[in-house]
Amino acid sequence: MGTTYQSTVLNAPIDKVWATVRDFHDLSWSANVVEKVDVVGDKSGDQIGTQRVLNDAFHETLLELSDVEHSIRYSIDDGPSPVSKDDIENYIGCVRLSSVTDSNSTFIEWSSSWEKKGEADCGDFCHNIYLALLADLGNHFS
Repeated sequence: MGTTYQSTVLNAPIDKVWATVRDFHDLSWSANVVEKVDVVGDKSGDQIGTQRVLNDAFHETLLELSDVEHSIRYSIDDGPSPVSKDDIENYIGCVRLSSVTDSNSTFIEWSSSWEKKGEADCGDFCHNIYLALLADLGNHFS
């Protein structure tokens, strides 16, 4: 099984960060990474089972959303190599927020796991994308 883990502290309170990331269809805060989000179907961005296609390439489904735990879980159902359905299966991503109370900031973790089917290794690929997403999110609040 492959995994990746990224984290950072954002200079914003958890409620503001959560309001920004909880909508599965809105990645406007990450224009450096996500150029286009196509909504699949008619579910809203906070409904379990809603789907999106990022940059005409990454097909994803929202699996869980918890306003109490400030977390989302999603799957990557298909995409370019090394995250194509020919290369991996059971890809699960998780974004989790925690309050940093002494500074009124937010600790954010972005992790993922998958089962490898082919020769491609998506670890570095995903790690670098998630680092770029976290950097954009940090810039959004600076």
